[in-house]
Amino acid sequence: MTDVKMHPDELDIDAALVRRLVGEQFPGWGGLSVTRVVSAGTDNAMYRLGEDMVVRLPRLPGGAGQVEKEQRWLPVLAPRLPLAVPVPLAAGAPGQGYPLPWGVFRWLDGSNVYDQPLGGGAELAYAASRLGRFVAALREVDAVGGSPSWRGGPLADDRQVRTAIRDLGAAGIVDAGAATAVWEDALRVPRWTGEPVWLHGDLLPGNLLAQDGRLSAVIDFGGLGTGDPAADVLAAWAVFDGRTRPLFREAAGVDDATWARGRGWALYFGLTAEHHYRVTNPVLAAVGHRAVAEALADAE
Repeated sequence: MTDVKMHPDELDIDAALVRRLVGEQFPGWGGLSVTRVVSAGTDNAMYRLGEDMVVRLPRLPGGAGQVEKEQRWLPVLAPRLPLAVPVPLAAGAPGQGYPLPWGVFRWLDGSNVYDQPLGGGAELAYAASRLGRFVAALREVDAVGGSPSWRGGPLADDRQVRTAIRDLGAAGIVDAGAATAVWEDALRVPRWTGEPVWLHGDLLPGNLLAQDGRLSAVIDFGGLGTGDPAADVLAAWAVFDGRTRPLFREAAGVDDATWARGRGWALYFGLTAEHHYRVTNPVLAAVGHRAVAEALADAE
């Protein structure tokens, strides 16, 4: 990844700013090293603090709510989940010219599964079952008091999707006819009528960590919230393949309609990510391209 800004209103963040913020607000940590963590994430910048901590700062002016949400809810959810999640250690306040709250978390060892993909055999099968159980466990935690996830509602922004299909189709990147047909099928699926449940909202390869080839943690809970669990099912196409998708589905325990809406979310994410981030975030664009290819192949 480069330091090219992905959004016109993105805030200026660098290691020097993080050192000043930490030194001012948490002087006991002021002498620790600060190192940028390279990431394809679009909403937060991350800097490793010493050996055992990481600082997360929202990149965008509207990101304040993400910090508060993670600080409040991750300690509640963590004991109920079968994979490790970030542990909040401190909440930082605006300062040094940076206008938003920010957070310090315990560092989780491991490599994200985009940079170091899981093997195609037992490793991927294990991850499919483990992540499916994570989705099911998250859904079972009492969601009272949770705010809606940004992907917790029905599939939306039909115009954005059709624009992406048109442009990517014209560039020879996607089969426009096939993508349109699968998208329209997804829009016809009955909507979620149950009570809102917890969902991570962004289960993509860059937000999954593995150690020694085994899925070990889920990170980046900026999209955490409540709503339709279908958005978490998009991992079936963004992370897994035709052989391991059934393992994920069985462990996640979702019905046919939720599965079909999840495929719609995979198509929605994939098309819009590749369309928007082809230049500024090629890693995320590549994840989107794979999700679309898997969703179209699965629909056939």
